[in-house]
Amino acid sequence: MDGVIVSLHPHAFVVVDENGHGVLTHLGIDTVQLNGEGFELLVNKGDTVRRGQGIVRWNPAAVEAAGKSAICPVVALEATAEALSDLREDGDVKAGDSLFLWK
Repeated sequence: MDGVIVSLHPHAFVVVDENGHGVLTHLGIDTVQLNGEGFELLVNKGDTVRRGQGIVRWNPAAVEAAGKSAICPVVALEATAEALSDLREDGDVKAGDSLFLWK
């Protein structure tokens, strides 16, 4: 989504849009334990980003080789199920794909 990076770590980031909707993306599970190794930040906290833009470069295969899961939780912050529609539960997601829409 388009918005501002309000929190940024090598393994996770939060983007907030102009309406105050926030989304947390966590790259892998327990990847904080990697202390940033294998992650490259492409933006800075406070930057405005556009849908599909790279924020962190990382290698999911390297994360798995380190014994961590490469599953990426994407969390709509402070949202109820009624606030979201078109939830995706299918397959791979490519840069710029919609995961859900705010009502």
